[in-house]
Amino acid sequence: MAFELPQLPYAHDALEPHIDAKTMEIHHGKHHAGYTTKLNAALEGSGMESDSIEDILKNMDMNNGALRNNGGGYYNHCLFWETMAPSAGGNPSGELAATIDSAFGSFDSFKEAFSNAAATRFGSGWAWLCVQKGGKVEVCSSANQDNPLMPGIGCGGTPILGIDVWEHAYYLNYQNRRPDYIAAFFNVVNWDKVGELFEQNK
Repeated sequence: MAFELPQLPYAHDALEPHIDAKTMEIHHGKHHAGYTTKLNAALEGSGMESDSIEDILKNMDMNNGALRNNGGGYYNHCLFWETMAPSAGGNPSGELAATIDSAFGSFDSFKEAFSNAAATRFGSGWAWLCVQKGGKVEVCSSANQDNPLMPGIGCGGTPILGIDVWEHAYYLNYQNRRPDYIAAFFNVVNWDKVGELFEQNK
């Protein structure tokens, strides 16, 4: 069963001014579409064609560059789109908010840790908020299209929020001002969705 490019759950311009329409159009319609096509090609004849993307990543042969890069690229972007929304932002609520406060001291301290992980990731990659079985949360980052589901990345658990810090995610609007893009990202985080993912994976 071939993987398909998911539809965006909102219009290309819905996240403006924080993320511009042209970036969304290229990022989803070109970059994510490319990862999807190349993932399907990398899976041909592998015996994993019918596996879920999560199982593919968890059982990844990290020396398989095509599967690693495109499987990660497919999964990471699927999560990215669904954890953003127009008129979102604000703060998490409920158990997720309490867990973040417990782990980081406050929501502001979490934002600082997450922003720092994103800003200091050299080159291309992602910063993540992950949840472990048992409900503990942590912030980490990974290079390129790697993510915490893959073996040996250095941070475990399931990603419930990620920010793409590849230049294609922000350069049209922010150029080299990655910290400005990271700050703007918090205005479109869909904390209701992140909370759902927290509940499903804790």
